[in-house]
Amino acid sequence: MPRRRVVIDHLTVGVSDLARSRAFYSRALVPLGFAEIGRWREDATDVRFGLDEAPDFGISTRYGTEPAHVGFAADRREQVDAFYAAALTAGGRDNGPPGLRPRYSDGYYAAFVLDPDGHNIEAVHHDTV
Repeated sequence: MPRRRVVIDHLTVGVSDLARSRAFYSRALVPLGFAEIGRWREDATDVRFGLDEAPDFGISTRYGTEPAHVGFAADRREQVDAFYAAALTAGGRDNGPPGLRPRYSDGYYAAFVLDPDGHNIEAVHHDTV
C-alpha cells in the first residue's frame, strides 16, 4: 500500500458570516487538535486554524460559499466521535454519524456534519488492517 503523504499545504473555504463560522470551527475542531491561529490578512475577512502554528485550514468571506467537502484526519476513532459531538453542539447539522464506511475502504471510520454554510465537514480515521 502506498505511504500516505500530505499533498495540500492549506485550504480555505468561503463562509457567509465570519463570526458565526469562527464560533463553529473553534469548537468543532478542538477534538482533532486544531486551534485558531489568527488571521492571514489584516482586513478581517478570514480566520485560520491548525496544529502547532501550522495554518492548514481557513475560513474567509473573500470566497463564494458554494458547498465544499473537507476531510480532517483523526488519530483515533474516539477523536472522530468527539468531533461529531462537538460539531453538533456548535450548531452543525448531522450528515452521517460516526461509523465504519466500508464502501470507501476497509477500516474507514468517519463522521460528517454540515457547517453553517452547508459545507460537508468530515473527520476520518483509517484503521490499520
